[in-house]
Amino acid sequence: MRRCWLGTLVSLVLVWGSSAAMVHADPYPSKPIHLVVGYAAGGSTDVVARIVGQQLSEVLGQPVVIENRPGAGGSIASAQVARSAPDGHTIFMGTIANTINTSLYPKLPFDFATDLAPISLVATVPNVLVVNPEVPAANLKEFIALAKSKPGQINFASSGAGSSIHLSGELFNMVAQVQLVHVPYKGSAPAVVDLISGQVQSMFDNLSSSLPYIKAGKLRALAVTSPHRSTAAPDIPTMAEAGLPGCEVTSWFALVAPAKTPQAIVARLNEEVGRILADPRVKARLAELGADAAPSTPEELAALIASETRKWAGVIKASGASIE
Repeated sequence: MRRCWLGTLVSLVLVWGSSAAMVHADPYPSKPIHLVVGYAAGGSTDVVARIVGQQLSEVLGQPVVIENRPGAGGSIASAQVARSAPDGHTIFMGTIANTINTSLYPKLPFDFATDLAPISLVATVPNVLVVNPEVPAANLKEFIALAKSKPGQINFASSGAGSSIHLSGELFNMVAQVQLVHVPYKGSAPAVVDLISGQVQSMFDNLSSSLPYIKAGKLRALAVTSPHRSTAAPDIPTMAEAGLPGCEVTSWFALVAPAKTPQAIVARLNEEVGRILADPRVKARLAELGADAAPSTPEELAALIASETRKWAGVIKASGASIE
């Protein structure tokens, strides 16, 4: 009888302890979530973050605060997040630039692939090769022929040294076997201004940035760098369709958290992001930016980060590209 009573008492204590732990455990999220962006307000990364952040705030019941920390191609912001508490209350909108930075900044104090936990891919945006309308090339083949006839005399602008836009040009040089000269700018906007005025002849740019000028006839689009035509500009051929396979570059946006963030929190965020990106209204807002919603599993995002890191390390080494 005594043994039975003791067994019952132990069971009650265990049940009470488990229930008490559940009562005292903080539900997620228990406070505002900081979504850190490595670029200034108003840019494409910031806009995508705000679209997703607004929806996350509604479904999670906590404010999602967008925190802009520009500098070093997003590395300053991603380093901050890597050092943050792994509790799901600080997350980061990563981009293709973070996989490029691994090779451009060899002394980074963190590893993007291991010090941050993948949550989900969010959206993809193709780059586009555009030229000033006065350039005597109506299509990609004619542009390549022009560049080969004038080695070192045709230039291409970019939004900055070491950017995915810059490296798209370096990859193009390698694949097309031409010698376009890189002209870096501090941002896409001033580069586009000079391209329209004829100060530079060509440029690789995010489709979302150049699309208004393409539609207005101020720039001529030769090809997008994505594997498939963009839904935002279905009349523009891909590089492969235009005769240059092997020159694929897709800019992307993805959510990551500090490493060691509990798996349950990562899974919750992944599930909610998937639901958000399935919403036709969200898809439409992303399409306005020239972006396609692209939810993924954490494992798929981890594989993308690894493959992109390898790809750009090879391009940087072969081309000698640097941030100088």
